[in-house]
Amino acid sequence: MSQFCSSIEPNAIDDEMLEKAIKEQCPEDILQIVRREGINFKDVTELQLSFRNILQIDNLAQFESLTKLQLDNNIIEKIEALESLVHLVWLDLSFNNIEVIEGLDTLVKLQDLSLYNNRISKIENMDTLQELQIFSIGKNNLAALEDVIYLRRFKNLRTLNLMGNPLCDDERYMPFVVGYLPDLVYLDFKLVSDTTREAAVLQCQDHIELLEREEAQALAQLEENQAKQKELEYHKAAFVEDLNGSLLFDSMYADGAEAARLAYLPGAPKCLDSGVTYREEFVSVCKNLFNYGLKEHGKREAEVSGFHESLQEALTANEREGRKLIREFENRNKRRLDEIDKASGADIAESKRAECREDILQLSEALMTLEILTADQLELLVDKDTIVNAVNTSHGICLQKIDKRESDILTNIYQWQASVTEKVFQNEIARNRNRVKEITHYIDTLRKELENTEILEPRE
Repeated sequence: MSQFCSSIEPNAIDDEMLEKAIKEQCPEDILQIVRREGINFKDVTELQLSFRNILQIDNLAQFESLTKLQLDNNIIEKIEALESLVHLVWLDLSFNNIEVIEGLDTLVKLQDLSLYNNRISKIENMDTLQELQIFSIGKNNLAALEDVIYLRRFKNLRTLNLMGNPLCDDERYMPFVVGYLPDLVYLDFKLVSDTTREAAVLQCQDHIELLEREEAQALAQLEENQAKQKELEYHKAAFVEDLNGSLLFDSMYADGAEAARLAYLPGAPKCLDSGVTYREEFVSVCKNLFNYGLKEHGKREAEVSGFHESLQEALTANEREGRKLIREFENRNKRRLDEIDKASGADIAESKRAECREDILQLSEALMTLEILTADQLELLVDKDTIVNAVNTSHGICLQKIDKRESDILTNIYQWQASVTEKVFQNEIARNRNRVKEITHYIDTLRKELENTEILEPRE
């Protein structure tokens, strides 16, 4: 920390600071709601924490919906604790003490990033920011023009600010940057003219052509690796990864002295040879299991999809019936409130009020019954007796790696089943609680409205 920063009392990002910042940026009409109902950090989309002497980024994990974050003009030394802000589009970290670009991997939606006036000496660790359009990193310690080449990977980058870095003093600065980043529209707050762009591209043409070939090769390799990884993830989802070849067989005899001793037994070389029966049959069994696993995975996906569709239909029907009950009640209630208002005597008004109370009670019971029926049906999902039994372990196979692989498959199946049912159940618990809260709030409002109805004096 610099001497200047050491003289400043650093602050931590605590709940008090966050609530104060949110209230400061709220319009007056929204502020009234915030004061009445409290602040839910998960609903906040913009947050301004400028000029608060913040030393360390922390306590922002709850802001799941945040799209804009201002942390400029603080004393922050490290980019960290932003992993959960996956919806962030705009991030301002200018005027801090940051030395290394890091901690941005999960911010894949980021379009506007400002690191202006920090202590950064290298452009790096930004590979995942493929949506980046505006990047300000002026007034840092960037000295090598070649660092600019890193920015070619951002195909949407149109605005760049490098002003105030040592590399700007290089006489090749303008043609180098524009030549290697020909899609730039603005550089250092100035519009890049077509003339400047054409001259720069022509000047760097030989180097750019070589670079483009290298980039094309790297892209092809990346796409191939991604395709393989995607295929592997699909196989893992089906619990059959690496069973479509001889990997399991080879791994069993690759390690240990016992496999080497088997080679000296009569007939063993023939059995273990890559071209004979035992190996081929073993691999064939693995491939059959692999194909069976993929087929069953397809069935499971279809079943889960069908279940979610049925679940949504049931919830929609529940909501439809609930709205119908409320609509019918409100029509009756409106008539009764009018009758209370026009009642010729206190006894008649009180009688009508009693009818309203009874109707409200019946509405509450009807809505709660609907909700309980839905919740009870879904609770069956977490009953262990209803989970599909998997194939029993231990088939008497003596080879440890085969037993381990079988155990891995069973474990993955159990984990998948538990994950699916637990997610559905937790979602239903949250939905159920919100629905009960809505019903309770609505019934309380009706009761308050009824109790606040004035009884007019009898007409003469």
